[in-house]
Amino acid sequence: MYIAMLVILAFMLFACLVRAVKGPRVSDRIVAVNMMGTMVMVMIAALSLLLDEGFLIDICLIYAMVSFLAVIVISKVYIGVYEEERRKQADRASKNEGGVFVGDD
Repeated sequence: MYIAMLVILAFMLFACLVRAVKGPRVSDRIVAVNMMGTMVMVMIAALSLLLDEGFLIDICLIYAMVSFLAVIVISKVYIGVYEEERRKQADRASKNEGGVFVGDD
């Protein structure tokens, strides 16, 4: 039963990887990365039960913390890029309101 669950999770992990690469939006990619981290934690926990090794649970907990921090960092980077783009668009709009046409070249 553990092996079947690990195989199914591996296929689901691959599907999340495809979603993380293709997108279409950045938010979809962030959610896919978060889901991949969660599935890897479940796989490590299942391996711990299958192999009867308690230290794998400790590794699972450490991976959970690293995965959480990775999603937070990715989100912060995306928010920074989004704010910068918004600021540039606002600057372009304010320059265009002055009566002077500024081209996109």
